Amino acid sequence: MNLDLLEALLFLQADPVSLQQLMLWLDCDAGTVEQQMQELSRMLHDRGSGLTLQWVGGRVRLTAQPYLYEKIAERLHHSPPEPLSHASWEVLSIIAYRQPVTRLEIETIRQTGSERALETLTQRELIEEVGRKEAPGRPILYGTTDRFLMEFGLNAVADLPPLSQETP
Repeated sequence: MNLDLLEALLFLQADPVSLQQLMLWLDCDAGTVEQQMQELSRMLHDRGSGLTLQWVGGRVRLTAQPYLYEKIAERLHHSPPEPLSHASWEVLSIIAYRQPVTRLEIETIRQTGSERALETLTQRELIEEVGRKEAPGRPILYGTTDRFLMEFGLNAVADLPPLSQETP
């Protein structure tokens, strides 16, 4: 297998690709694919490429270097989305660290309503319904999405920084 094919396959995919899918496309075992991805990542870095490999939820994608995002947005005249409200940031943090979590559990922590923030975060595809709690009324459980991982440059939720033990 050559690195050119791996690079081209990742380039052509908008969404992150699983190791299993790469194994099928490249007709080789997991160890070989992982070794080739490490080599591709090293090659991109060594040649000072504007591209890098990003792991998202156990899958990989070829993406622009993070330091280029602002310059790319300027050149393409993309305006960033409206910033999230303070309430949305609070709700997103609670979901990220406590998922799966219900709206009532979020509102108990925040001591205020969270319906609008949940709607905003769902529309932006940062959170999603991940099931129903086995409790009266079977409330919706919320969790983060792969888009959340991509936006924050994480491979998994476990990569979030630890919560501070300090209290305000």
